[in-house]
Amino acid sequence: MNKNDILKGLEIRALSSDGSGIAKPEGFPIFIKDTLPEDVVTAKIIKVKKDMAYARMLSVDQASPDRVAARCAVARPCGGCAIQELAYDKQLAFKDDKVYNCLLRIGGIPAKILDAAHEAPLGMDKPWRYRNKAQYPIGKDRDGRIITGFYAGRTHHIVETEECFLNPPEFAAILRTFIRFCEENRMEPYDESTGRGQVRHLVIRKAFGTGQLMIMPVIRSMKKLDAKTREALKEALVGIPDLATVVLNENPDKTNVILGKETEILYGPGYIEDRLGELTFRIGPLSFYQVNSAQALRLYEKAMEYAALTGKERVYDLCCGIGTISLFAAKRAAHVSGIEAVPEAIEDARVNASINGISNVSFTAARVEAYLKENAGIKA
Repeated sequence: MNKNDILKGLEIRALSSDGSGIAKPEGFPIFIKDTLPEDVVTAKIIKVKKDMAYARMLSVDQASPDRVAARCAVARPCGGCAIQELAYDKQLAFKDDKVYNCLLRIGGIPAKILDAAHEAPLGMDKPWRYRNKAQYPIGKDRDGRIITGFYAGRTHHIVETEECFLNPPEFAAILRTFIRFCEENRMEPYDESTGRGQVRHLVIRKAFGTGQLMIMPVIRSMKKLDAKTREALKEALVGIPDLATVVLNENPDKTNVILGKETEILYGPGYIEDRLGELTFRIGPLSFYQVNSAQALRLYEKAMEYAALTGKERVYDLCCGIGTISLFAAKRAAHVSGIEAVPEAIEDARVNASINGISNVSFTAARVEAYLKENAGIKA
C-alpha cells in the first residue's frame, strides 16, 4: 500500500474515537474521515504508517443503513461535527461506547462493575439549535474578504459559514452585523502568521431561560481601538433584539488560545442571567457554563438522584465553577462547600448563591487537592 493508491470496495467496520471510519483490508487498519460503519467506499490513501494508514473518502458506493443526510452544507469540511451523517440514536450509542472504553481501558475500572452500573444515554428530543455559546474565528479569504465560520479539522483554516444548526438562529444575523461593521470601519482580522491585525474572534452567548444575549468581540489591543470606533461598534450592535450586554475581550498574545484575561464592558451590565430549573445564574464573559442548557439541567437532576441526599450531608463540589451543581445540591444537603481554582468563577458563584437566597453554601478559591488536604483530610 502506497500514498495516492485508490482503493475500492472498502467496508467500514467501526468508528475511531474521533469519528473516523475504520476499514481493515487484510487486517490492516485504514482511517477514513466522513465514513460510517457498514458503508462501502472508494478512498485515496493520503498517509501510510507502519501499522496503519489514512485515506480520503472519494465516494460512498454503498451507504450504511444508519447514514442520514447532513443538515449542514459544510458538515464534512468543518471540524465541528464529525458524525452529523450518522443517525442520532447511533451517535448516542457511539458516545456511550466511547465513554465505556475510556473507563475500562484508561480508568482501569473492571467490566463487571461498569456493566452493573451502566445506564443508556439520555438523548435530546431536539438535538439542534441547543448551544448557548459559540466562538467564531474572524479571518480573510484568498480574495481579501473578511469571513467567519469554523476551523476545518486539525487546522486553522476557516471554513466559511454564518449558519450552524447547533447554534440559535439569531447568531447568524449577529455575525453578519459584526462582519459588516468590520468592513465599514476597516477593522482588520488578526493574522496568526504575522501577529498583525485587530479582530480575532466573535463570542456570542445566549441564556435560553431568559433569552438574554451577550456579544463579545475578541481583539488584539484595547489601546488601538479608539473611542469613535468603540461607539460605532456599540451603535451597530445595540439594536439587536434581546441584547443584554456587549463586552470587549483583549488577547494580545501570539497564541491560538481564544480568550485573553482582560475585559471591558461596552454596553449593559457585563453579564447575562439564565434560568436553569428553579435557579438563576449570572454568567460573566469568562464564566464556564455548560454549553447545552437543556441537557445540563437533566445532568444535574440525575446527579441529585444518584446522590440521594437526605438533608444531613456536607457536600464538596470540586472544581465548582460558578456554582451550578453546588446550588442544586444546597437545596437538598445540610451544607455545600464549592472549591474552584479560578477566583473570578468563585465571585460569580457567591453572587449566584445570593441571587437565589441560598445561605447553606460557601465558596473558596483554591486548588482542589490543596484544599482537601488542609481542610478535610481527604486524599485527592
